[in-house]
Amino acid sequence: MKRLSLAILSTFFLSSGACSATLTSEVQNNALVVYNNGIGLVHEQRLLDLKKTDTSLIYEGVANTIDTDSVNLKLPSSIELNSQQFRFDKLTLEKLLDAHINKNIEVKIKNDPNSFTTIPATLLSSNVNIALVKTANSKIISVETKNIIFKDIPKELITKPSLVWNIKTKSDIKSDLEIDYLIRDISWKGDYILNLMQESAQLNGWMSIDNRSGKAFQSTKLNVLAGDINLEHQNFQKKEIAYARMVAEAPQVEHQAHEGYHIYSVPFKVDLANNEKTQIKFIDKPKLAIRRSYSARLNNPLYINGQRDFDVIQYVNLEGVDIALPKGIVRVYSKLGQQNILLAQTVLSHTPKNTPIKLKLGKNFDLKIMQTVLEKADNKFQLNTTLEYEVKNSSDEEKIVRLEIPFNSHKDSKIKTKTPYTLEKGNLVVFHLKISPQNSQKIRANFISKR
Repeated sequence: MKRLSLAILSTFFLSSGACSATLTSEVQNNALVVYNNGIGLVHEQRLLDLKKTDTSLIYEGVANTIDTDSVNLKLPSSIELNSQQFRFDKLTLEKLLDAHINKNIEVKIKNDPNSFTTIPATLLSSNVNIALVKTANSKIISVETKNIIFKDIPKELITKPSLVWNIKTKSDIKSDLEIDYLIRDISWKGDYILNLMQESAQLNGWMSIDNRSGKAFQSTKLNVLAGDINLEHQNFQKKEIAYARMVAEAPQVEHQAHEGYHIYSVPFKVDLANNEKTQIKFIDKPKLAIRRSYSARLNNPLYINGQRDFDVIQYVNLEGVDIALPKGIVRVYSKLGQQNILLAQTVLSHTPKNTPIKLKLGKNFDLKIMQTVLEKADNKFQLNTTLEYEVKNSSDEEKIVRLEIPFNSHKDSKIKTKTPYTLEKGNLVVFHLKISPQNSQKIRANFISKR
């Protein structure tokens, strides 16, 4: 197995005479759990080859959004772990110059305005623009830093996000090293496509993973957790998505409930590049029963005057959904001839299985309601209002419209009407009116309540 000889530690460790351990670069067992809250839990396992003279260990390739307080490290009991650092040296000219003091470089010397000669030298000192170098014939000259050529990146510069551990051991050790840690700026959500037919619908669900954690994941076991776990003092930022990939593999995503949450496990290894949005199909329901409904929320009749019109909102209700649906965006389509028409883009909250789902589509063009106050007979003891509601259906289909009227309901309240109604949630008067095509219907109601 190929092994990676890790970089030498920082000046602090060098001055202490420290030696860094050799750690394999190949991840033996990696997994990722992505949460709705903008965090991910990384699990990795690598082989460790440790000498008793090693006093430090560098673990390269962690995400630069790592929460270092969350690091859960599993080491052999014979290794004493004394401290941890997070190191990430973003490469700059200034850092390269500092790291090459008293080291060999090459310098471009101008012969004439159009040509240069490259000579070997040793870097003595520098600032951002000018450096002092010692040539092979022991001459000290000043050169512009832009004319310095570096042969390599010094090992003391850790250019990959890394964890550095100060350790102590009494013997040579070959063992596995396991680590778990939290990262930020990675999230997932459900994205759904609902294709409406006449009496049924097809539902496809995609888990959309948005990775901007600063770490790419290769061939990793991916799990996503649906549910909002409690996170204190977290601050997440939204950034623009770079690009997206669709992954529609044949094996079905496995699902199980766990500790009040729902976990979806992808049955194949996944690659998640940094700054990439990846979508994996995880729900396919080819035929769900649907029901269309229409409703309007009106004003409390005791506190209005005059006349007002209202729009009717149309919904599609899904029935027989026997799986849990994580929160996400549902895009609803129907077909007009050979053309798909977008009817709505609506939010779905976390929904347990076998729960009725009511998706808001929008305002129905052909249904309107007019609310008119016919009489107000208020006095100092009670409020008394008589209203008329007219529902107009300008479409070519029969519609059943639900009217929801908030009302101050208590033992002294009264509702007088010839139209059947129900009382829901303690203070919501509900009428269901069947309206013929190209027709309208009026109802009258008297509402009385104690002041």
